Amino acid sequence: MPTQNLVAFTGGTNLVVDLDGAAVLKIFPPVYRNQYVSESAALHQLSGRLSVSTPDILAEGEGDGWSWLIMTRMTGVAGSSVWPELDDNAKEIILADAGRTIAEVHAMPVGRLEHVRLSWPDFIRKQVDGCVEKHRGQGFPERFLDELGVLASNAVNVIPLHAANVILTGDWIPQNFLLSDATGNWRVSGVIDFGDVRTGWGEYDLLAPSAITCEGKAQLVRSLFDGYGIVYDQGGDALRHRLLTLLVLHQESDFRNMVLPDWEDRISRVSDLASLIWPEV
Repeated sequence: MPTQNLVAFTGGTNLVVDLDGAAVLKIFPPVYRNQYVSESAALHQLSGRLSVSTPDILAEGEGDGWSWLIMTRMTGVAGSSVWPELDDNAKEIILADAGRTIAEVHAMPVGRLEHVRLSWPDFIRKQVDGCVEKHRGQGFPERFLDELGVLASNAVNVIPLHAANVILTGDWIPQNFLLSDATGNWRVSGVIDFGDVRTGWGEYDLLAPSAITCEGKAQLVRSLFDGYGIVYDQGGDALRHRLLTLLVLHQESDFRNMVLPDWEDRISRVSDLASLIWPEV
């Protein structure tokens, strides 16, 4: 593709380059080939099928173990660039949009995405096996690790393993939302970054926005869940327990990133976290 100006985006796992403001090149080194496979398959499956935009693939390929995608450059503002300045009313609107978009993705057929990663049951069992050591390495308080191990080991009795698979991105956070303000209110207009897509139980996609974006505020959690189609007020302790179990097993779970100041001093046991992240209305 003839290009005059190439500008690298900062941050992220892979090299992403703006091509003249019209397209984006994303390059995956061999160690992240699975992200290329996931992103390519997801974009082909979702293109033009959601109420918000996703990138269209213009070209793609592989060579010498490296992979690449050239995609359309999306319009809109990254949610992470404005999120800290928004009041809770604006955040509620965006989170409701996010919930609806998650539900739209989950309603799509999984297609070949079913085979790009470990099966959901195998993924959960793998996460259980490495759960305690992973969180110990991230500095999870030592006094809670035994209980964390019990929570993880009981996961197969709590998390549906053989329910219908849906497409999971696992990463519904503001940096992956594109927002527009055409009507004077920020709304979700697009979604990017599908490198971690897998298939599995739908509630998994509610974890990242709950722990990172909702800030432990009941009204924000309720907006997310209402948009998704769950009556949050009726979920009760069973829903909270299932979500907490999923959260400790999430592929990118790292409680250092959770937006709940001093959470370690506000709980006496791991299960108390569920009420901090998903408080009663």
